[in-house]
Amino acid sequence: MANGSSTAPASGSAEFSQPAYDKQKILLSTDPGHFSLVRALHLADFITELNGLCGILSIFSSLRYCIDPTSRFNLWIALALLPLGLFFDAMDGKVARWRKKSSMMGQELDSLADLISFGVAPAAVAFSIGIRSTVDHVMLAFFVLCGLTRLARFNVTTAVIPKDKSGKASYFEGTPIPTSLGLDAIMAYWISQDWILDNLPLGAWFEGTAFELHPIALLFVVHGCLMTSKTIHIPKP
Repeated sequence: MANGSSTAPASGSAEFSQPAYDKQKILLSTDPGHFSLVRALHLADFITELNGLCGILSIFSSLRYCIDPTSRFNLWIALALLPLGLFFDAMDGKVARWRKKSSMMGQELDSLADLISFGVAPAAVAFSIGIRSTVDHVMLAFFVLCGLTRLARFNVTTAVIPKDKSGKASYFEGTPIPTSLGLDAIMAYWISQDWILDNLPLGAWFEGTAFELHPIALLFVVHGCLMTSKTIHIPKP
């Protein structure tokens, strides 16, 4: 998980992570083989890739629903893949600590996978259920960019955030991006109640104008602000 996973080098685990980190860095920078990148990946990195895969498939499922909205099967698949992505997001750190292998590559992969699964994919679901006006697009883009910025901040500040003996960060700075699963749960409820497309809760404001928006899209704006907050510190379990 890019919000404190030990797939990234941490001072508390330097005694076992540095050799693996150095080996991976050498493989990535000097090995000329066609598949040197694959050979450089650790088991935890492949698990992180599965998180990203869940997000990508969720986006595709949302697009398939937009093409054929007569069946909601693809919409439910799009939502179901996101908690599965969270499972892989949690497992990669556990595997990295179990195998005592961590890397900067793992940290970057983790952040990118999280952005797809917990940033872009939820926004794609929101679009598919009818949050589609121009102003809606701006608000959804704001949400994704907040997630991007939050993950970049984590990568920059991870070395200075207090850690426990295992090398895990003691707290989250701002709400972690996987908390967007709360928005997914809300959208799942709307779908179950048939509150989508023309039946979205609270309807549309300024309908027919350039400023048309669905007020429920503000949930994504609020969530984006919480992710980028500097003052919110959430203790890690």
